[in-house]
Amino acid sequence: MSEQGALHPRDVTILCVSSYFKGNEFIEQCKAEGCKVLLLTVQSLLERPWARHAIDEVFALESFDDRAHVVASVSWLMRKHDITRLAPLDDYDVELVAHLREHLRIPGMGETTARYFRDKLAMRQRAQDHGIPVPPFVGALNHARIAKYLDEVPGPWLIKPRSAASAVGIQKHFEKETLWKALEALGDQQSFHVIEKMIPGDVFHVDSITWEKQILFAECHQYRRPLLALTTDGGVFGTRTVPRGSVLERQLLEANRAVIKEFGIVRGVTHTELIRGEDGTIYFLETAARVGGVHISDLVSASTGVNLWHEWAKIEVSQGKIPYVLPPRRSEYAALLVSLAKQEQPDTSTYTDPEIVWRMTDNPHHVGMVLRSPDRDRIEALMDEYEARFANEFVAALPPPDKPLA
Repeated sequence: MSEQGALHPRDVTILCVSSYFKGNEFIEQCKAEGCKVLLLTVQSLLERPWARHAIDEVFALESFDDRAHVVASVSWLMRKHDITRLAPLDDYDVELVAHLREHLRIPGMGETTARYFRDKLAMRQRAQDHGIPVPPFVGALNHARIAKYLDEVPGPWLIKPRSAASAVGIQKHFEKETLWKALEALGDQQSFHVIEKMIPGDVFHVDSITWEKQILFAECHQYRRPLLALTTDGGVFGTRTVPRGSVLERQLLEANRAVIKEFGIVRGVTHTELIRGEDGTIYFLETAARVGGVHISDLVSASTGVNLWHEWAKIEVSQGKIPYVLPPRRSEYAALLVSLAKQEQPDTSTYTDPEIVWRMTDNPHHVGMVLRSPDRDRIEALMDEYEARFANEFVAALPPPDKPLA
């Protein structure tokens, strides 16, 4: 502890938990803050290029599937390491880390709040209970309720895993009969799903930083195509900044503000997905207490200068004990394009526009870029051009994954 008795980062030992290779920027920022940094991952990821220069020790389990085994393993680590902070680097680890925090009495988001940021049924019920518009839904629990729902809510309907990320595992059904067959095929896994009306419209994401229940930072973006369409049909993933100062931006920020308030997050980063229906209503789809995937942090950093991984690390280290100040920001426009590539190392040397500020170089069979400009029309024009070029030069298709690829 410091002389004044306040927590100093050098007093913090943080255990980063990740079942996916991501979060090196988070790890490096924790080390830059002065923390002792430990990493717990799965054995299959040990050879990935983790930021080992910023990690004091690395530990691995065969998997995180057996929660009791993970708890026992981390408790054993506590005998030697005075772990004072726990951080999940992947969405799949949010609930696990919340459970570990509760068991080890470490500050941070607990299990009740974490459920709202992982469980699609819990978050929909929470939103509905607090007047936040959501697509009509029903838990895949009581069959009489499901039958009544299908009679009252016209299709198409989606069957969604309650705790999966992105669009992984989502099924679309146009007929009641096929939906019932799909539920029957799920067997004992039915209760881990939610049924929701598919609402056509434009899909958005709002990426935020919250400190002591106050939103200090929020950026609104619009997907070029819904993630569900990309997961099922393939193509180029694209997203870009929405018009600044527009009515649309104000609507998205207000919807995000309602979610942050009612879901009870005290501090941290969030990634919230919303859809604008054909009636103009902004509907809540889902939210997550982590940095958005698929290099969304690079998108946000390009347009604002704010690195979400770095800021999240500062907040997780602090947990309200060290004052947090948002860094200076700018307000330009940015776009992100990412795709699977048929080449192991795609050559993007013919893409020479000065608006390119980041290129994907460390992920085989993937191609990606971030563009930045003060001119929104220029960003839109480049996205149109690059999306077509990506499709012609690089795009590869694979069967829908059972876990997010990024």
